[in-house]
Amino acid sequence: MARILVADDDVDIRELVEFKLSTLGHDVVAVSDGAAAIDACQAERPDLAVLDVMMPGVSGLDAIRAIRADPALADLPVILLTARAQESDVETGFDSGADDYITKPFSPRELASRVQALLTRSV
Repeated sequence: MARILVADDDVDIRELVEFKLSTLGHDVVAVSDGAAAIDACQAERPDLAVLDVMMPGVSGLDAIRAIRADPALADLPVILLTARAQESDVETGFDSGADDYITKPFSPRELASRVQALLTRSV
């Protein structure tokens, strides 16, 4: 299947996403902040990244901007997974380069469907 990076500072959500995606056969790399997400993307070159927006230090928005600025990662599909649900937050997420935007609380089944859709599109 695919190698997927998951970055979320909330351990429960990170483990839920990791569990759901790994049960579907994906190889999941999980990290707890944006700086680690950037490093892991550069080192692992995942097929897709799922980033929380609000993380300490480097936010998910900062991480996605860094990913988009790296020519080797510029085409990496990225899903933002966040509690920020205002229209302006969604717009900022897409303006930062997100391919999809999922608000918390979320359905693990919906997340899996969106991950699969992005992976299918990016092949």
